Amino acid sequence: MIELEGLPELHEPVLVLAFEGWNDAAEAATSVLDHLAEEFSASQFAELDPEDYYDFQVNRPQISVGDSGVRSLSWPGASVWSARLPDGRDLVLVRGVEPSMRWRSFASEVVGLAFELDVVQVVALGSLLADTPHTRPVPITAVVSDPGLARSLDLLGTHYEGPTGIVGVLADAFSRAGIDTLSFWASVPHYVAQAPCPKASLELLRRVEDVLEISLPLGDLEEEARAWERGVDELASEDEEVADYVRTLEEARDTADLPEATGEAIAEAFERFLQRRDPGPDA
Repeated sequence: MIELEGLPELHEPVLVLAFEGWNDAAEAATSVLDHLAEEFSASQFAELDPEDYYDFQVNRPQISVGDSGVRSLSWPGASVWSARLPDGRDLVLVRGVEPSMRWRSFASEVVGLAFELDVVQVVALGSLLADTPHTRPVPITAVVSDPGLARSLDLLGTHYEGPTGIVGVLADAFSRAGIDTLSFWASVPHYVAQAPCPKASLELLRRVEDVLEISLPLGDLEEEARAWERGVDELASEDEEVADYVRTLEEARDTADLPEATGEAIAEAFERFLQRRDPGPDA
C-alpha cells in the first residue's frame, strides 16, 4: 500500500528510479537520485508500506541518534519525491531498498501511482560490477521500450539474458503499461567495488540529461570523479599484480572499441597478461 501525503500538481513529469542492493553496485545509481533530490530541493510526498514488501531480517531497521541525543528508528522501504525542473517540467523520484517479496504487487503499485501522476516517461537507473578499467570512460548500456528513441539518443543496447532485479522488473512493468521507458546501467570496475563511484554516477546523470534535453547541475561530481580515478591510480601503482590486470583490461577495452575487434583478440590480450604474471622458469 502506498501512503500518500497528498498528490502534488505536476507538469509533464518524468519518473527517475533507482534501488539499493543488487541493482546498485558501488551505490552509483542511488547516488544519482540523491544528487537530483538535493540539487532540486525535492519533497517527499509518498512511501510504500514496508510491511508489505520487506523481510526485516534481511533489511533490518536502523537506529540513529540525533544531535540532541534522541534516538530514532527508520525502516527500509521506498519513498517518492517530486521536484521542479528549470524548463517547467517536473521530476518524480522513486528511491528505496530492493524489496524482499511480492515484486509484482510492488511494481503494480508504482505503475498505478505513475498513472495517477500522469507520468510521461520513465528513466530507470542501475549499476553492476564488470571487467572494465577505471581509466576508461564508464560503459553505459541501455534498454529502451521504443527503438526509435534508442536511435535518436544513439544508445548502446544490450543483449543480456539472465537474472534481473527490481529495476528490471519495474522497467518491464512500465513498458507493458505503455509508458516510454529507458533503463541505463553503468559498469563499475569490480576491483574497486566499494562505494562511492562518482565516475559511474556522473555518466548515469549525463544519460538523464540526454533524455530530459536540459543541462543538469553537476555539483561536485566532476571533481569527485577525477579524485576517485586518481585515488584508484595510486592504489593500482602500489600493487604490481593489480597494475598488470588494469593494463590487460585497458588493452581489451581499447581493442574492443576497434571495428575489427573480436573475441579472439580480447582473449589474446588476456593471454599476454597471464604471460607477464608467469614468465616461466627461464625468465
